[in-house]
Amino acid sequence: MPLRLRLERYFEFQALGADWKTEVLAGFTTFMTMAYIVFVNPAILHETGMPLAAVTAATCISAAAGSFLMGGIARYPIALAPGMGLNAYFTYAVVKGMGVPWQAALGAVFLSGVAFLVLTLLGVRQLILSAIPHELYAAVAAGVGLFIAFIGFRNSGIIVPNAATTVTLGNLTDKSTALALFGLLLIAALLAWRVRAAMLIGILATTAAGLLTGVAKWTPQAYSLGDLAATAGKLDIAAALRIGFLEIVFVFLFIDLFDNIGTLVAVGKKANLFDKVGQIPRINRILFSDALATIVGACSGTSTVVSYIESAAGVAAGGRTGVTAIVTGMLFVLALFLAPVVGAIPAAATAPALIIVGSMMVSVVGEIAWSDPEVAIPAFLTMMTIPLTFSIANGLAFGFTAYSLLKILRGKFREVNWFVYLLTALFILRFVYVAHG
Repeated sequence: MPLRLRLERYFEFQALGADWKTEVLAGFTTFMTMAYIVFVNPAILHETGMPLAAVTAATCISAAAGSFLMGGIARYPIALAPGMGLNAYFTYAVVKGMGVPWQAALGAVFLSGVAFLVLTLLGVRQLILSAIPHELYAAVAAGVGLFIAFIGFRNSGIIVPNAATTVTLGNLTDKSTALALFGLLLIAALLAWRVRAAMLIGILATTAAGLLTGVAKWTPQAYSLGDLAATAGKLDIAAALRIGFLEIVFVFLFIDLFDNIGTLVAVGKKANLFDKVGQIPRINRILFSDALATIVGACSGTSTVVSYIESAAGVAAGGRTGVTAIVTGMLFVLALFLAPVVGAIPAAATAPALIIVGSMMVSVVGEIAWSDPEVAIPAFLTMMTIPLTFSIANGLAFGFTAYSLLKILRGKFREVNWFVYLLTALFILRFVYVAHG
């Protein structure tokens, strides 16, 4: 049998109504909608002291590996890359907030990937998924969105520190801030016109405007393979085991797990990929691919790798099989050659992307039953404490604790899964530990 026919049979072209031209086009579409990560992820992780070119290479390598795994093993049109929110947690909460060296933080990412892999192989992920209240997951996603947006506002200079009010409006006439506002308006307008590559076009156009106005400067430099490998294999697992291991790994693991499932459900519904009883086929392969991608990412030098909701753009373009994800992965390999260009991307160009991504993530608040105080209050505490304490872990802790205590006080303690009580107890112990630490 010819190779082409064997591939079509493996990827179930006939059953899914797929064809090669559409799958390739869908792969390009997905890449164009998420290619901004090639610029934004290095810009965020570079603040930890990690070499910019090396993180860019790691971003491309991990995105390519994850997309290849998801497309080839799980056979889904879902692309992967370092996750927004988790890269912010890595930089601002773990490295800057806790003073953890980036090498140790990479070690924690690696360990979370291994833990995710073990949980997948043991089938424990079903227990976790059935235990966590869906409303709290939506609140976490929204809180992370607010967290990302807050960082974008700060990096752009739109919001600045103030001793009296904590934060206040910055100087909007400052050249860098004005450039960021231009980028924000441009990306928003492109999205309003349903331009699929809005984020990427916005970042590149804002950078070009910055170079023309002198806000950004670009000094092309030659680079070697050694420069690109400056973060590869530098993870420090031993240090991760010594420094706040449980909390850091748990957050990486928790967000990765639910981000993956949330993306899967959203894209799966759009592509009609669920089976007749509404189950997700090949769920183990999906989670297995995601876990391996995170391990590859940590080894190459980037934060946790997750499934990307932008994959829905490729599905909307007709992508139905793993070929879509594989094409996206190939394009990330080609993006490796952009590594030396990234230095020209100013914060004023990436900050608008953070704000826009944050706004997209907050859209899930509609899934929260705001009329029910037992749900609304824990969800609100989760959403607000994540950006205001600069910690996803604090948001999880407040949300779970409030949810469990309200159920107990309301006499509905039997409605709560025992695993949620276990997590609540751990979070309360964490509060005590932090208070006396």
